[in-house]
Amino acid sequence: MALRCLLVDDDARFLQSARTLLELEGIEVDTASTGAQAVRRAGELRPDFVLLDLRLGSESGFEVARQLQASWPSAGSSQEDPRIILISTYSESDFGRLIAASPALGFISKSSLSARAVRELLERGGRASGP
Repeated sequence: MALRCLLVDDDARFLQSARTLLELEGIEVDTASTGAQAVRRAGELRPDFVLLDLRLGSESGFEVARQLQASWPSAGSSQEDPRIILISTYSESDFGRLIAASPALGFISKSSLSARAVRELLERGGRASGP
């Protein structure tokens, strides 16, 4: 069964290119371009994971990650917590402490984004980064 992803970014060109790349590599992708759309779509779809940009225009990806976590079913539910992976053109070192303190599983730079990078991070259940 293919992994299902919600890709959240405010850049339409990136959304399209990343969606195409991930779908070619066997991941089903739905998209959102705002935090409110992300929370709504995640609630509707219950994706296997969320790829979330650190900056969504004036919105903080860290705040959206907290909103996603809060909107998920409560602990003890049959649903897992959302597996959130933060993405950015910025370096992980620019936001390392904030990433570590966030509810995200980890970080992948946009330049390193691939189905393989996502799968490796999900399998490890830990933090990853790109160059």
